[in-house]
Amino acid sequence: MTTTTTMAGLPALTGTELGQSAWVEVTQEQVNLFADATGDHQWIHVDVERATAESPFGGPIAHGYLTLSLLIPMWSEVLVVSDATMGVNYGLNKVRFPSPVPVGARLRLTATLEDVEEVAGGLQLTVAATIEAEGIPKPVCIAEPVFRFYGG
Repeated sequence: MTTTTTMAGLPALTGTELGQSAWVEVTQEQVNLFADATGDHQWIHVDVERATAESPFGGPIAHGYLTLSLLIPMWSEVLVVSDATMGVNYGLNKVRFPSPVPVGARLRLTATLEDVEEVAGGLQLTVAATIEAEGIPKPVCIAEPVFRFYGG
């Protein structure tokens, strides 16, 4: 489900669940590429055989920050601001990883607009973001990203 609005319409959506993204599968190839990009080659992520035999997770898991990075493509499915000329990631107020993400898991984002503030040339949005994994009872990531939209 995607919410489409304008810059002027954003403040009225405060407190509203904006929607959910489609499910996204986390693959071992993604995990390996993320390990290469970040230099984090810990065996619980990249050594499938060892992670399956020795880890408490029963197999390899995605990096927490890989899970967090998937928030951005999923976010683009949740909110469209039709008259914004630019959007930027301004930061995070908090982030937690309550459950590990097994390789092969399917994830999706649910986002609620918590706050809208005026900034020079645009609006700053604070969002309650929950990433869940199919079949896992606890969220795999809870975050409070801050975005800025300009234009309109």
